[in-house]
Amino acid sequence: MTKFNNYQRPTLLFHPHVETIYPAIFRSVALKPYQRERITTPDDDFLDLDWIKQGSNKLVIISHGLEGNTERAYIKGMAKIFHDQQYDVLAWNYRGCSEEMNKQRRFYHSGATDDLDVVVQHALAQAYEEITLIGFSLGGNLTLKYLGEHKRDERIRKSVVFSVPMDLHSSCIQLGKSSNRLYAKRFLKTLKQKVRDKAALRNDLDISRIDQVTDLQSFDDQFTSVLHGYRDAVDYYTQCSSIRFAEYIQIPTLIVNALNDPFLSETCFPVQKLQHHPFVQLEVTTEGGHVGFAQFNKKNVFWSEERALHFVKHHD
Repeated sequence: MTKFNNYQRPTLLFHPHVETIYPAIFRSVALKPYQRERITTPDDDFLDLDWIKQGSNKLVIISHGLEGNTERAYIKGMAKIFHDQQYDVLAWNYRGCSEEMNKQRRFYHSGATDDLDVVVQHALAQAYEEITLIGFSLGGNLTLKYLGEHKRDERIRKSVVFSVPMDLHSSCIQLGKSSNRLYAKRFLKTLKQKVRDKAALRNDLDISRIDQVTDLQSFDDQFTSVLHGYRDAVDYYTQCSSIRFAEYIQIPTLIVNALNDPFLSETCFPVQKLQHHPFVQLEVTTEGGHVGFAQFNKKNVFWSEERALHFVKHHD
């Protein structure tokens, strides 16, 4: 089902780039400290999980965006609203995103649902009765792909995702536009540094042409695809785009994408494809930016957090 929502940005956030950048730089969320847990993956690597527990039988698992981590304000804001509603919270860091380089040659990527499954299975082993998956941007794509390709445990009840690049190839082209140069440059800088850091620890990673990588698609051609078993960047984008998996989702799922999101292409709004889906609700807002959806109030609660909580509590 597709729905157009009337979210309205604060007057001060007058442009999509301002909507996107302001929360990332200026928002601070007062949250109870995480309890860090490190778990081992089947290939003898590790994932760092950040918990906030209060003895609940309900859990939300939150997945961050590209080059993010559990310290980002959008993760903490979502964690806080659910914690305040008596949920346990698990926010996890992808490989190489928890301030310590992971051990294996591979990193994380937009389709690495094997790692999400490790996290989910670890949580299921702790006897939660109800689990909700929440994802932002890359983490949203990861969540949708996971739900579409995996036979789910019946305790995984609902999912909410925001600002999802459901078509990775066209989104990469969109991000490469001159108007998005600031974002692309920042992502590329940190991604290339991670590759250099990994190469300093291992002798099986060729970085001889890293200085020739000048955009995100060439980075995915040279590194992401090679390290994760894809032919090239386009093959990686094609196989990992959640638009290919959303139709197979069988739990109540809310996708919220803003039309003015500078990162998203037109094909990230599959209105016709999901129009009659019995479980997936695509909610399109005119405003919101990328992982924005800010609102100003005394509780410092964003619209996206209220929307996620309402959906989880009122959809079965």
